[in-house]
Amino acid sequence: MLSRVANAVYWMSRYLERAGNLARFVDVNWHLTLDIPGSGQDAWKSLIIASGDQALFEERYAEYDAASVITFLSFEAEYQNSISSCLWLARENARAIREVIPYEMWEQINTTFHFVKEASRRPLDVVENPYELCQKIKQGDFIVGGISADAMINDEAWHFARMGRLLERCDKTSRILDVNCHRMLPEEGDQSLVFDSIHWSALLRATSALNAFRRCRGRISPAKVVEFLMLDQEFPRSVLHGLIQTQASLYTITGTPMGHFTSESERLLGQLRADLSYLTIEDVFDQGLHRFTDRMQIRMNSVDACLGREFFGCPDGAAQVQVEQ
Repeated sequence: MLSRVANAVYWMSRYLERAGNLARFVDVNWHLTLDIPGSGQDAWKSLIIASGDQALFEERYAEYDAASVITFLSFEAEYQNSISSCLWLARENARAIREVIPYEMWEQINTTFHFVKEASRRPLDVVENPYELCQKIKQGDFIVGGISADAMINDEAWHFARMGRLLERCDKTSRILDVNCHRMLPEEGDQSLVFDSIHWSALLRATSALNAFRRCRGRISPAKVVEFLMLDQEFPRSVLHGLIQTQASLYTITGTPMGHFTSESERLLGQLRADLSYLTIEDVFDQGLHRFTDRMQIRMNSVDACLGREFFGCPDGAAQVQVEQ
């Protein structure tokens, strides 16, 4: 496979997953502010912290209110990780590889992009009620995932797409878990997590995990939620499940026998997956959840950078948008 095609399909999937996750976070946070009146700026600030782009937000907006945060995360043109920017980047990468992906996938990506573009012309309506926008994006994300599963050949392109989607999902799940749990710590250095059923339910909804959690784990408790989202091997949106499937795709592409490695990306990903596979939730809390997730995100970024160097010809592992001339 050409490196430009692998790069485009990988980043198409990452940007689609990023847009879908942002829509989930905005939607759940908006409903949370309705359920808990007076939650105010702290509730919205957590979304910006989770995005990792706090400095950029503060350059453009004065307060962490609903209008500013929703506008920034949804429509900010100069913010590469806004929903509208992610969908534009996903669409441009998809446009460059239309011969590789199913026509229905291109059609769905294009439809969602234009829906958000139209919504950006009436931002006040979205700020007032972001539910419709978020639902449309989430539904589009699920549809693309279904098309990929049912209409795309499971060749190298499919595996690169899956790796991009899963690594992005692992990153965002760990970030939202880190930020929200850190807010619920009673004081610095205390590893006991405060129980607040509304907030913990919202955290599960933000990762599309609430129903699955109730079926598998029953009653909500902080330790169970963190363990489910971080270490469960069966739930598709947990970090460990994502790393297991990413590793399976990488080894399918390289042809390396499982348990061995011939590249740095295989070594780093194998180490990270193995470390998580043998951890308990007590081990995570002993290390400190914030410290643990921060180190894990750094390690996942290293895997992404190695993939960029080894497969896409990107010295810094950066995304490259393939725009047709």
